Amino acid sequence: MEFFQLTVFKGNYRHRIDPKGRLPIPAAFRHALAQAGARAIVLTPLDQCVAAYPPAEWTRLEAQLRGLPALSRPVKALTRLLLSRAVDCMLDTQGRVLLPASLRTAAGLEQEALVVGVLTRFEVWAPGRWQSFVTDSERLLEDAGLDVQWPLPAPGPLEPPPARLPQEKPRR
Repeated sequence: MEFFQLTVFKGNYRHRIDPKGRLPIPAAFRHALAQAGARAIVLTPLDQCVAAYPPAEWTRLEAQLRGLPALSRPVKALTRLLLSRAVDCMLDTQGRVLLPASLRTAAGLEQEALVVGVLTRFEVWAPGRWQSFVTDSERLLEDAGLDVQWPLPAPGPLEPPPARLPQEKPRR
């Protein structure tokens, strides 16, 4: 059985954006990118922040978009929005990324940023917008009354799926 390791980003880190618009990538995230062999990231606005995808994850996202109904109005809108504003950005030798002015403006980023891990991507938030998001999300989860068991029950042992045997032709 062959396993592949996904790059996972978690936690949050506060950083300053320098006057040129460069943002230091947290060391833990740089390490995860290096493990994945990524020297660049793809940035695009998402909700009220800038989403940063390692190239392999961005490729996976593009494949998912290709698998959606191409003539669907919402799919066309989503694809246009994500891809038209996406920017390939190299990390410099000091582990910083230059955030394009258009993306900083879209996310309300000025001098401070909160870099938040979200599984296979990370996001760059203006601190005030992040705090509003957290407050609204906590309220939403309380109001939803979700019947979610926490912590989640431990999964059973991982077993490979049973091998499929070729079916025999019926005898006549």
